[in-house]
Amino acid sequence: MRPLILASLLGATAMPALAQEVNVYSHRQPELIQPLIDAFTAETGIAVNVAFVDKGMVERLQAEGARSPADLVLTVDVARLGEVKDAGVLQAVEDETLTDAIPDALRDDENQWFALTTRARIVYAHNDRVADGEVTTYEDLADPKWQGRICTRSFTNDYNVALTAAFLAHHGEEETVAWLEGVKSNLAKRPEGGDRDQVKSIWAGECDISLGNTYYMGAMLKDAEQQEWAESVRIMFPTFEDGGTHVNVSGMAMTASAPNRDAALQLMEFLVGDEAQRIYAETNNEFPVKDGVDRSELVASWGDFTPDDLSLTEISDLRPQALDLIERVNFDG
Repeated sequence: MRPLILASLLGATAMPALAQEVNVYSHRQPELIQPLIDAFTAETGIAVNVAFVDKGMVERLQAEGARSPADLVLTVDVARLGEVKDAGVLQAVEDETLTDAIPDALRDDENQWFALTTRARIVYAHNDRVADGEVTTYEDLADPKWQGRICTRSFTNDYNVALTAAFLAHHGEEETVAWLEGVKSNLAKRPEGGDRDQVKSIWAGECDISLGNTYYMGAMLKDAEQQEWAESVRIMFPTFEDGGTHVNVSGMAMTASAPNRDAALQLMEFLVGDEAQRIYAETNNEFPVKDGVDRSELVASWGDFTPDDLSLTEISDLRPQALDLIERVNFDG
């Protein structure tokens, strides 16, 4: 049976359960994981059916309950991993291959989800208007020297909520509120758009720096319209004053129902293998989670950094409090 890509919505018909297959609900667009699916099926003969569920994944899994055809979920952020776990629709996977490949900080402390790739939350800086070494820490973004020079997407977006949760873990509530207020006072304009829109604003002269995920650089360089934006900036890796550079993840988890558990576990183990790690990271311009797997040439060109060693479980647990602080200071207002 050939792999099948299904673009499905919340109320779509369930996928058929056939022998030797794995059913995946994915937040990540099918074309971004298709090379992995093809490689896995070629190696094992197991078909993989992928349903792209952009919204309502938790609600869908809850509604389907024990009858859900889904074996695995693939997500694009620790916030979504946390939401799926909190909904009680996952099961723990105790597997030596997974725990040996994935560092403790990059998997759930109860082994209900596992990171597959990482991306850094970095600063895009204008090539001419920002000097080398001018951006060193996340704390520094609240310094008045940046007044009117920062662009960002909404801080209620999952990526910025995760960054704020990490700041909260490092500094506590009082300092986090002060930091949010300081960054807000330095904004060149009201938060809007996505990470790439902020780079466009830098290119247009509306601001000098912005927060963004590393992989957007790769996406912009491959886009004829956006290439000029990307070439106007460079990536800078800030750190926390007492830590490293904040990273987020794409990840996987096994559903509580998992009708094809053995085949699903084979896919999970495949995804943390050297070749799959290389393919997945290169396809998405991200960093492999497994030690010893080389970055793509493009990603390596952005330079080295020291990832923060905070557990992503801790960051996920602090998300609700971080979002509350963001809304308390009316960051986007």
